[in-house]
Amino acid sequence: MPKSWCIIIITCGFTNARFNLDVFFRMAKRKRNIIHVDMDAFFASVEIHDKPELAGKCVIVGGSAEGRGVVSAASYEARKYGVHSAMPTAQAKRLCPNGIFLPVRMGRYKEFSLAIREIFFRFTPLVEPLSVDEAFLDVTDSKRIWGSAEQIGRLIKKTIHEETGLVASVGIAPNKFLAKLASDLDKPDGFFVITEENKLDVLRGLDIGRMWGVGKVTGKKLQDQGIRTFGDLQDRDVESLRYLLGNAAEDLKKLSMGEDEREVEISSQAKSISQEETFETDVGDKDVLAEVLLGQVEKVAMRLRDAGLRAGGVTLKFRYGNFKTITRSHKLGRPTHSTSTLFAVGREVFEKWWRSSGGPLRLLGFGVDRLSEERSGQLELFEENEDGKQDKVDKAVDEIKKKFGNGVIKRGGA
Repeated sequence: MPKSWCIIIITCGFTNARFNLDVFFRMAKRKRNIIHVDMDAFFASVEIHDKPELAGKCVIVGGSAEGRGVVSAASYEARKYGVHSAMPTAQAKRLCPNGIFLPVRMGRYKEFSLAIREIFFRFTPLVEPLSVDEAFLDVTDSKRIWGSAEQIGRLIKKTIHEETGLVASVGIAPNKFLAKLASDLDKPDGFFVITEENKLDVLRGLDIGRMWGVGKVTGKKLQDQGIRTFGDLQDRDVESLRYLLGNAAEDLKKLSMGEDEREVEISSQAKSISQEETFETDVGDKDVLAEVLLGQVEKVAMRLRDAGLRAGGVTLKFRYGNFKTITRSHKLGRPTHSTSTLFAVGREVFEKWWRSSGGPLRLLGFGVDRLSEERSGQLELFEENEDGKQDKVDKAVDEIKKKFGNGVIKRGGA
């Protein structure tokens, strides 16, 4: 068909039909830019952050060596002795007798995890956390603001180090599989970029055990057939692999070629967003607890706004010194992401708890649920106008905090 005919047909389509451009562009295959951020030796790094004298030493975090404890994380110095996560702690002690063994402090690690996640949301609302120490970010649409995906990746890495003191390894690629693989290729303190142009060369020599879905059993099957690298799998046709891999043959073949169509699962699919703080010593001062609550509400509300979400319910979590834990919830009249509204409701729930069973706390948490996308429901005219005013205030505060840090501006009301 001559090119001029194509132009006429497309022009007619746009002129004579109410064509939905959003649908058109969603249907079109876009080149995506995915970043995978993986914190290096996360638990051990947090311990070293809190106790700088441990730097350069064999730090091993996990359960007791006297019981059936296992290693949760090990510094890279300890890994030189063969210590790794999921290893029995007793075995780790035999391999590294001079190691410094520390218990898991999950509350502390979550604090760092949430701080790091807040950094992610400054660059994109499309964040898919995999665990407390790693996440996928889709920065395809962030390039207009922050520059190339590589520039964004380096800025995220730099910001994490400046604000938390921790080191992240970053992988950048056109899809999730390659991005996660890239973040592991240059550890520790890694930064690796895989592109459509270099992906086959990068993958070809990698051990087949690095591929998703290839465990010990499948790996042995492949190796028995002489398939030891991605390149070996690339060279086999799907039909010849079916007898060996069954229904997984096509998927693994695609992965060997660096193909992965999965989307980053954004936070709108989450059921809740929360913020918790575990105190070093129990806190019984009501005003101090209220101040902590305000800070938690601000962080949760900012994450809601960054993700384009509103919350329809609020939950507070109270954990006493004896580890007894209770929660108190409240359903909102209509969904909101307003900091002042969420804090007013949270403070009301807090006051009821304080009057009935208040006391020193080991942990305080604030969370929201019943999440919905912005403007998915109908608002009354005057409510919408009021929301608009509050939105301007919240967004102004968000921008100041993102630019200058959380401590530069403080709301009243605690």
